Amino acid sequence: MPLHSPARHARQTLRRGCGPLLLALLVIGAGLAPAHALDDRMTPIATPAQPDAIKLPTGPLPDAKNPEVWHKPYGSVFARNVPEATLTPFLPDPAKATGAAVIVAPGGGFRSLSMENEGWDVARALNEKGVAAFVLKYRLNQTPADLDGFAESIRQMLSGPRPPRDPGAANAAQMLAPQLADARAAFALVRSRAKEWNVDPDRIGMIGFSAGAMLTLTTALHGEDARPAFIGNIYGPIAAIEKVPADAPPMFVALAADDGLFSNTGFGLVESWQKAGRPVEFHYYEQGGHGFGMYQKETTSTGWFEAWAAWLKMHGYLDRRKS
Repeated sequence: MPLHSPARHARQTLRRGCGPLLLALLVIGAGLAPAHALDDRMTPIATPAQPDAIKLPTGPLPDAKNPEVWHKPYGSVFARNVPEATLTPFLPDPAKATGAAVIVAPGGGFRSLSMENEGWDVARALNEKGVAAFVLKYRLNQTPADLDGFAESIRQMLSGPRPPRDPGAANAAQMLAPQLADARAAFALVRSRAKEWNVDPDRIGMIGFSAGAMLTLTTALHGEDARPAFIGNIYGPIAAIEKVPADAPPMFVALAADDGLFSNTGFGLVESWQKAGRPVEFHYYEQGGHGFGMYQKETTSTGWFEAWAAWLKMHGYLDRRKS
């Protein structure tokens, strides 16, 4: 079964009544397109040591009763049932640090987080460019710890209300209130320790993947004091936004034409930024599926990160901060 159209395959899976593990993997919204046929079993693993993770002050998710659990499908690490948000700094070699920084928001349908492929690996790659990175482990909608229960929660998600694809909608901030609070707290923390971390508080951007891209857009549009200097939307929502603020940040967008979640819906988001006179760059790859992240694939979508880095350089974020 091809892995490049998770939404279609999820519906087919529901009709056929196949196993809960496959269903869960098809719809978590991240890590769905590894380079080759890697092991797709959602193998439970012990919670990884995260000595540098800083707990954010947003507190525990209300009514969070299930323990945080971690799994490793496709050779990549995922977290679920995150009850409290953390931010993990990845700092570049001071000799190459530019002063720019990026909050990194992994995806996973707000029910899991692709911490490695869309978090830690992205942060390390940014460090190589001289950019400080901060991986946001934001709070998640609760799912049962066992896989059967997880699959049932996915079925309920598919049949119930979902976060709006238009992050500019009036109810977007309300529906993503915990995650938005986590993002705002992340920006506040980085700015409060900017001198310590050699970061320019006016040069902090945000990049998100899938659900993380939705959070990134919501932060840019409703985050008030967060004020990202620039944003990256990697296979996230691309619906039109009715009103783009006059000071909306420059935006980089990457999406594959065979993405099963956000392709074939037009390019309204890009056009909205253009109509508002705001800078936007859009990369539409022929192949790549959904969730390609930092996986190395035989598709041009693998080049998204270098394209993003070139865009950052064009905007001056890979140049050392002027003193």
